[in-house]
Amino acid sequence: MEVAKRLEGIGEYYFSQKLREIDELNKQGKQVINLGIGSPDLPPHPDVIKTLQEESAKPDVHAYQSYKGSLVVRKAMSEWYKKWYGVELNPDTEILPLIGSKEGIMHICMTYLNKGDEVLVPNPGYPTYRSAVMLAGGKCVEYKLKEKNNYEPDFDKLDEKKLRKVKLLFVNYPQMPTGQLPSKELFEKLISFAQQHNILIIHDNPYSFILNENPMSLLSAEGAKDCVIELNSLSKSHNMAGWRIGMLCGAKERIEEVLRFKSNMDSGMFLPVQLAAAKALSLGKEWQDEVNAVYRERREKIFELLKLLKCKFSREQAGLFVWARIPAKYKDGYALSDEVLYHSNVFITPGGIFGSAGNKYVRVSLCATVGKFEEAITRIKNAE
Repeated sequence: MEVAKRLEGIGEYYFSQKLREIDELNKQGKQVINLGIGSPDLPPHPDVIKTLQEESAKPDVHAYQSYKGSLVVRKAMSEWYKKWYGVELNPDTEILPLIGSKEGIMHICMTYLNKGDEVLVPNPGYPTYRSAVMLAGGKCVEYKLKEKNNYEPDFDKLDEKKLRKVKLLFVNYPQMPTGQLPSKELFEKLISFAQQHNILIIHDNPYSFILNENPMSLLSAEGAKDCVIELNSLSKSHNMAGWRIGMLCGAKERIEEVLRFKSNMDSGMFLPVQLAAAKALSLGKEWQDEVNAVYRERREKIFELLKLLKCKFSREQAGLFVWARIPAKYKDGYALSDEVLYHSNVFITPGGIFGSAGNKYVRVSLCATVGKFEEAITRIKNAE
């Protein structure tokens, strides 16, 4: 049986493969310390778990749910956007709950792309942007993000490209994997660019609360609703990655268009999960401060580990990772990653999985205990 042509050029997700290799090493007794994946190891707030427990015990919450999600969770999402981002969203028409924002990336591509349509995707950037575009029949047009430009798009170079076939532009700030924070000026430039070229921007915004005192939404920029749809998620901000709770925010017309596709692909989330998500979204700043205090302590250990590996990095990064340039003696980040894995039984992510512009970098996740980081540092020292 031949697989569909749409899978040509799309391999298995890197982490899916690497986790199998790490599992085999663990079976050999290696006990690999995995510092590669951004899956929060801290639990959600106790009140969130309590809400799920209490609501799921009720007899009348187990039926199919609305494709648009519960009004309770949509109102909570609207209030959250107003409180933290200063963005007004109509909960009835401008918010679509998602089973994780990753599915939203695919839904958007399937909604808007015809065969041959072009999409601007960041390099380095989240690999799912590229694979979703290709699965939908679109063509990826890379734009490079360079350290010397603070990982912002070079709009002059973008203007030089032939943009006639470009329909969508993926952006992601705070940027993953580089940790670059956005500025108001950057958001204004993005809106101007999109309006000039009649392009729809998809802003992927799951990291704005991690080690960042000034969360921003691209929808806060003037004119944004005319040309932007924003994805957001509770995975990172509320330690709920496995709960699969995301949201798509934008103009009423965009929500309705994406819903035409989504409603044919899945159903609404389990109601108690939605009600627990609403509880999570009501938490105050003390919750974010508590989580970030843990991450701040861990990040200092990552800095220590990266100094040991003679990597260079900025201390001004947001998000769940630290991005670092490798020493010149290594061919690429894969070489350094493999050396650390096979000599020290510690896994860090090679930057090349995020695109060719990441080849000279590695990425380290904050999602491990201080004790794990200290053990990783000891193993690397002992392997020298």
